[in-house]
Amino acid sequence: QVQLVESGGGLVQAGDSLRLSCAVSGRALSTFTMGWFRQAPGKEREFASFINWSGGTYYADSVKGRFTISRDNAKNTVYLQMNSLKPEDTAVYYCAANIRGNYYSATAYDYWGQGTQVTVSS
Repeated sequence: QVQLVESGGGLVQAGDSLRLSCAVSGRALSTFTMGWFRQAPGKEREFASFINWSGGTYYADSVKGRFTISRDNAKNTVYLQMNSLKPEDTAVYYCAANIRGNYYSATAYDYWGQGTQVTVSS
C-alpha cells in the first residue's frame, strides 16, 4: 500500500529555515499531485502548497515567497523548503498524495503522512 513519511521538522527561531521531506513508497511519486498541509493547535488543517505531475507549483498566500515545494521522482520524495519562518508557521505539517483533483482541499487527498512538528519561537 501507499505510505508517506515526513521528516525534517523541529524547533527553530523566527527567521530561520527548515526543509521538510516526504518519502513515498508503494507507488511511483510521478502518478500523484503532492500537497503540504499544516494544522496549528485549535485550528483546522489548512493548505500550504502543492506540486502537480508536471512540476507546476501553487502556494497559499501566507507562505508564498517564503516556501518552495519541489519533487524528486527518482527518489520518490517531495520537499518543502521553508525560509524566513515566523511564529505563526508553528504547526504540524502533513504531506499528502492526490490522484483526483481539487488540489487545494484536504478532503480530496487520498493518502497522508503522520505529520512532523514545526515550532518557530519568537
